[in-house]
Amino acid sequence: MTNLVCSIVPIEPSNKRVLLCNVVMMVVLLSSALLLASSFLTVGFHQLPILKNDGLDSVKLPLQDNCQLPILRKNNSDSGILRQPDKCQVRCKPAGSEPLPKGIVSRTSDLEMEPSLGSHETKSLEIKKQGNKKASKSLLAIPVGIKQKEIVNSIVSKFPSSHFVVMLFHYDGVVDKWRDLHWSDGALHVSAINQTKWWFAKRFLHPDIVAAYDYIFLWDEDLGVENFHPLRYISIVNREGLEISQPALDLKSQFHHRITARSNKGDVHRRMYKSKGGGRCYENSTRPPCTGWVEMMAPVFSRAAWQCVWHLIQNDLIYAWGLDYKLGYCAQGDRTLNVGVVDSEYVFHKGIPTLGGNDKKVLTRATASKENDRLAVRLRSYAELKMFNKRWNKAAKEDECWVDPYPEPDKA
Repeated sequence: MTNLVCSIVPIEPSNKRVLLCNVVMMVVLLSSALLLASSFLTVGFHQLPILKNDGLDSVKLPLQDNCQLPILRKNNSDSGILRQPDKCQVRCKPAGSEPLPKGIVSRTSDLEMEPSLGSHETKSLEIKKQGNKKASKSLLAIPVGIKQKEIVNSIVSKFPSSHFVVMLFHYDGVVDKWRDLHWSDGALHVSAINQTKWWFAKRFLHPDIVAAYDYIFLWDEDLGVENFHPLRYISIVNREGLEISQPALDLKSQFHHRITARSNKGDVHRRMYKSKGGGRCYENSTRPPCTGWVEMMAPVFSRAAWQCVWHLIQNDLIYAWGLDYKLGYCAQGDRTLNVGVVDSEYVFHKGIPTLGGNDKKVLTRATASKENDRLAVRLRSYAELKMFNKRWNKAAKEDECWVDPYPEPDKA
């Protein structure tokens, strides 16, 4: 029997056999294309398993996190055609709120105090009289010990209560001795013995709780603010588009990296230059701490940046060493542009040790043990730095979908 071999060639009217072959080939090709297209339209972007449910075949489509997965179903009599889900199947809800009607869910909150007496309608009427406008607010959060009460008082007094909510993290457990300060009753006080700023921040500054605030000032307690004005600072940060920033440090104060030292060439600088010694920084340098970097003593985060930074903070690495080198990933864009140091509004870093520390120059037997504690703090900080970097490298290696926007340069 002669085999029928088909190929697509120019067709002549007299060649019916070739014409038939061309028609057959075109039909086969079109059928294959339609079959492939229908499989993508039916199932979605991935090959997903068929799930059995009450005698019906169904396919779950992938959606973003915290979304109720829609299910495309088919009856055995439908010849394999899946029905589209109705609108009630495609709804995104916060995890755990699925049994509730969507409109009752209050996902975000703030740190504003509410009066326990009086009606809510009275408060609403007062807001209405003011033109339905609340003053834009930011948050100032500081870890504090009673020994630095005077310094903290001078810091908080600089931040007008009409534009800032104040939250104190009491690491020494002393709260009542702050009550004589005029602003104390309006501040939020959280107490936990010997815990760090980042321990408090991870547990009490969840993005959903501080979503109402434009900026998060997460400062240490040993800062002199004679030359700092918060509202002027925010105005500069807004104008410059800084998502992560810090006030510059007075040249007479203690600083660890030159990039945080105050420059007199303008309101803001975003990089430093160093042509001698180790860790050199040039105009084309792209890595921290040459650019895209702030220190951890007085960072200021935009709302969007904090939503990212909170996830970056590790639950158990309480000193956050190494975190500063990764903050640029949360800068909502190019870290060389969106991270900067504000020079015209600067602070003085007093360099007072707190946890495990001692502020006396001459040691006595009573304070010697505190010096040992301070050494233990340093040792744990270095250990946490290594652990954080190890976790980062492991996560970056294992996440096949993540692309590093700041890849390490090839080493010669």
